Amino acid sequence: MKAKSLSYYRYAFKAMGSPCDIQLFAGTHTEAKRVADAAIADIHRLEALYSRYRSDSFLSAINRAAAAGGCITVDNETAGLLNYAVACYEQSDGLFDITSGILRRAWRFDRGGLPDQAQIQELLAKVGWRKLRWKPPVLEFTYPGMEIDFGGIVKEYAVDRAAALCREAGIRHGVVNLGGDIKVIGPRADGSPWRVGIRHPRQKETVMQTIFLTEGALASSGDYERCIIVDDVRYGHVLNPKTGWPVRYLAAVSVVGDFCVVAGSASTIAMLKEESGPAWLESLGLPHLWVNVQGETGGLLAA
Repeated sequence: MKAKSLSYYRYAFKAMGSPCDIQLFAGTHTEAKRVADAAIADIHRLEALYSRYRSDSFLSAINRAAAAGGCITVDNETAGLLNYAVACYEQSDGLFDITSGILRRAWRFDRGGLPDQAQIQELLAKVGWRKLRWKPPVLEFTYPGMEIDFGGIVKEYAVDRAAALCREAGIRHGVVNLGGDIKVIGPRADGSPWRVGIRHPRQKETVMQTIFLTEGALASSGDYERCIIVDDVRYGHVLNPKTGWPVRYLAAVSVVGDFCVVAGSASTIAMLKEESGPAWLESLGLPHLWVNVQGETGGLLAA
């Protein structure tokens, strides 16, 4: 019996503040569109649930309870994200902390200028996962005025879910890309790998390295766009929850793993670990590439 020939389809869209696309090989345009539409709908569902920019999101409901020092019962999916956040918090010695998003109030990267240290100290009093009580399914805020943010987890989780939905629908050759965080669903139809370029954090048009993937995921963290430069010093958006200030050693980290959510949290934790980040990445044994602010590079992906 002759194997069904597959054609290439690409669907571009915008989600979670990023340009995104789903590329896949399918037997017909109808099949490809049906699968892509279902995956994109799920990505938008997660954005609607966990966007900090939407007052009708479930995250905003959580943060209204947080502001009042109250408690809220969460669904199973949110509980899973919270449990993963706890694991990241513990793996990072408290550096990966989903309560630290409140520090954005001091760091306005659209305005320039450094925040007042007194404002940072005031916000730091409202940072700290240990200030919460998490007994699934109830999340309790014992300190009024806090907030949480799934920014370091939910986009990568959405990538993994979209890829899983495509695979469940019968797709065996494809890739999901949400703003540079990707998950591969098998090789291209001819068996060749997908080519993925890792951009240089300081030279926008420069591809630092091209990697070839037939499976797995890639995620990156760095001061690519959101930053301010004051007195020739660059301050990025990855903020240390213990000091309230941006990290200053690594400029960017890319990690390859089985799942995008793992690669993403590993890249962020490495950034937060500063000088000890490269050694920590090495201990994980995951393929990775890092660049520090001096332009030095290293990692298991490095040539």
